[in-house]
Amino acid sequence: MTTPEIAAYGAWRSPITTDLITSQTIGLGQIWLDGEDIYWSELRPSEKGRNVIVRLKDGEVSDVTPAGYNVRTRVHEYGGASFLVVNGTVYFVNFADQRLYRQSADSAPQAITPEVAKRYADAIFDHQRQRIICVCEDHSVTGQEAVNTVVSIGLTADSTPQQLVAGNDFYAAPRLSPDGSRLAWLSWNHPNMPWDGTELWIAEVQADGFLGKAEKIAGGREESIFQPQWSPDGTLYFISDRTGWWNLYRWQNQTVEALTEITAEFGKPLWVLGMRTYDFESSDRIICTYTQEGIWHLASLDTKTKQLEPLPNPDTEISSLHTTPGKVIFIGGSPTEQTAIVQLDLASKQLEVLRRASEVKIEAGYLSLPQAIAYPTSDGKTAYALFYPPQNQDYTAPVGEKPPLIVNSHGGPTAAAGTSLDLSIQYWTSRGIAVLDVNYGGSTGYGREYRQRLDGQWGIVDVDDCVDGARYLVEKGAVDGNRLAISGGSAGGYTTLCALTFRDTFKAGASHYGVSDLEALARDTHKFESRYLDRLIGKYPEQQQIYQERSPINFTERLASPVIFFQGLEDQVVPPNQTEAMVTALRVKGVPVAYLPFAGEQHGFRQAENIKRSLEGELYFYSQIFGFELADAVEPLRIENF
Repeated sequence: MTTPEIAAYGAWRSPITTDLITSQTIGLGQIWLDGEDIYWSELRPSEKGRNVIVRLKDGEVSDVTPAGYNVRTRVHEYGGASFLVVNGTVYFVNFADQRLYRQSADSAPQAITPEVAKRYADAIFDHQRQRIICVCEDHSVTGQEAVNTVVSIGLTADSTPQQLVAGNDFYAAPRLSPDGSRLAWLSWNHPNMPWDGTELWIAEVQADGFLGKAEKIAGGREESIFQPQWSPDGTLYFISDRTGWWNLYRWQNQTVEALTEITAEFGKPLWVLGMRTYDFESSDRIICTYTQEGIWHLASLDTKTKQLEPLPNPDTEISSLHTTPGKVIFIGGSPTEQTAIVQLDLASKQLEVLRRASEVKIEAGYLSLPQAIAYPTSDGKTAYALFYPPQNQDYTAPVGEKPPLIVNSHGGPTAAAGTSLDLSIQYWTSRGIAVLDVNYGGSTGYGREYRQRLDGQWGIVDVDDCVDGARYLVEKGAVDGNRLAISGGSAGGYTTLCALTFRDTFKAGASHYGVSDLEALARDTHKFESRYLDRLIGKYPEQQQIYQERSPINFTERLASPVIFFQGLEDQVVPPNQTEAMVTALRVKGVPVAYLPFAGEQHGFRQAENIKRSLEGELYFYSQIFGFELADAVEPLRIENF
């Protein structure tokens, strides 16, 4: 065994390169079961961020989506649930035109919706009436807010969608009962987001295919319903946070009945459509997943006895769960394994990996394992985070040196730090830079009360929790208090910019398509989030002063730390003008600033060369600001005023 080389933190050579991350890693998305065949979607950075449907049939894996097509819907801008499969025929949304296509085994994709400004998602198949039922988002009227409905679509070319449900601002999860006689769906209205309050409705499907009188059976402005689903025997199940925690319920005999009553979250914030945390192995058995203290668990629930029993599984992060009799298929990951599509045999308890996000194997000596920490916050509460110390078996730091720290503020802001192996985190730790992935107040996984810590306090609670986390590690002697950086994307970018502007803890920062002007965001963003700030900040323009007081763009005179900005030029969530205004202000003030815009990218980067450039650009930026030599050559970037 070789003796580790002594080198400064940040200057360690790592086998975890940007080429390895981008060219040999894919994103695993939606799963769909069609008989014995398993389908899933793959996001491929090496193909310009194209999404491809893949099929596992008779032990062979093959691409279904032909070249020139990108399977991705833009409903709510974040999409999700972009395809379904029925007896080998695939129906999918193509990103370029947002039309719904039919693709059979022996023919090329054929559009079945008109060429108009409508988007489709979260589709199911109505076998009795040979049609598709899905969410529709109509952008055809210029200058007006998009209109969301539930529609039915025929299977022939250029079918005219028929409206089934309308009148609410948003819809999700249209689900038919097994006999096709009833339709259930979720709806909600401004200013709520789906994790704030949704309603669960059902209606009879009439002989002509339209719906009879609708009945609300659960939910409201202060109750979030997630994943309604019919059991094989025709009972409607769903997840509700009416107790403060997302637990499982069912509606039977006109009554709502709790199936689980534990301090755990079976649900997730519905940022993307089609999310699933449970499924029916039979009418008497549900296979489900839930999170406690940031760790996801797999379990079996007896629908008669309500007994919840854990299932053996090494994964700590689980999503997109589906079942067939005797088997469970899901996307799983752990601190030592990247996400993979996994199949669990319920009889033998054997796990089989069907597809990995990456076939790259990283030696354990290069991997930093997350350490769950809890620490006191400025408002007298407790915040949570995952701490990743530097780790590289080939290096050790000089005696007495402490590592730089990057505090990661996740997006959402109601998302959560994941526990599966993330090479973009290991990219830093294997070079000698510590990472703190913060689940600040407002994050999911700790109950409704913890989510609501952010109500009216965005830009305060999240910032304090990030600052307090960094200070906690400094006080413990784990990191260098003079080399603290903060980085985040989207809402996490806003937290980053607020921390750099209104606090003096961090010496540098990186904003990935982050919000800098809350007023601009309130006036100029897409429908799904257009009233999100009502709860996080206050009503606009009635509480305009608060918006102005919490917008970093208005206080650039307070910002003295260097910042690097990354921005997709086709971003409809946080438009480029927000980032460009911030860059201009810092440029004029004389603060060191760097800006990397990316043509062809939306909200979040999907193209390999842009993911590579943003990672390497951020590393180069920190090396210049914190004064450490890089072990590998990285393309320089211009840092103005430096």
